[in-house]
Amino acid sequence: MFSHVMSNIETIRRFYARLMAANAASSDPRLEEVFAEVPREAFLGPGPWAIIAGGGKIITPSADAAHIYQNVLVALDADKGINNGEPFLHAMWIGKLAPKPGEAVSHIGAGTGYYTALLARLVSPGGTVTAFELDGRLAELARKNLEAYGNATVVHGDAVTMPLPPSDIVYVNAGVVAPPAAWLKALRPGGRMIFPWRPAERVPLAVLVTRSEKGFACDPFMRAWFIPCFGASAADLTAKIPTRELATRSRSIWLTNDRPPDRTATAIFGEVWFSSKYLRN
Repeated sequence: MFSHVMSNIETIRRFYARLMAANAASSDPRLEEVFAEVPREAFLGPGPWAIIAGGGKIITPSADAAHIYQNVLVALDADKGINNGEPFLHAMWIGKLAPKPGEAVSHIGAGTGYYTALLARLVSPGGTVTAFELDGRLAELARKNLEAYGNATVVHGDAVTMPLPPSDIVYVNAGVVAPPAAWLKALRPGGRMIFPWRPAERVPLAVLVTRSEKGFACDPFMRAWFIPCFGASAADLTAKIPTRELATRSRSIWLTNDRPPDRTATAIFGEVWFSSKYLRN
């Protein structure tokens, strides 16, 4: 007979945090600390949970939180395709953004707030996170889940039409054909944004944007697929939509009002265009 031993969730969470930090290859030791401290299960509702795999879903054998301390997508709203995203990906993205104490973050597509909580810890003390969530039910859950995080505020609304606060970091978790001009303008000098770029169905890329006094540098650094961002996921008829090869050659983003598109344009979307030209130092 085997005796049933409940998992030691503290040990499991610490091992998960080590994996996340290793995958992120971040030089910030706090990344591992926050992944160890913030309980993922607190943001997923009561188990058992639906794990998304191979285009379907698998229900965990029990409500033991050990099952969700892996690199798995957990369904938040299966009908709408909304998940608590892949931890390896988010660890890498957050590591790239390198949040620092005192910084202001805008989190777009916060879901139930798990990654918001991690960001809130990383910008403490002195920093803030404003989390936008369009789905009313998820926004309400995020509000409750983040009550213990005094520097996080949840906004139930559309981040495409609502103004973002001035931000050192804009963290986007929904696919856009191009970042709205207002998101770029919200970035402070030295500010960083990561967004899933979906200028076409066949071109799913993650892009890191960094604002300097010269403009907006961009780096399409990996493939990434997120559900479309309401209000910013369809191109108009005048858009220049890039091939995957052209999209990956983008090195800067420009506001059309600041500089009209030129022959270096890899993609053009109304107020915003992408260029293959690096910003001059």
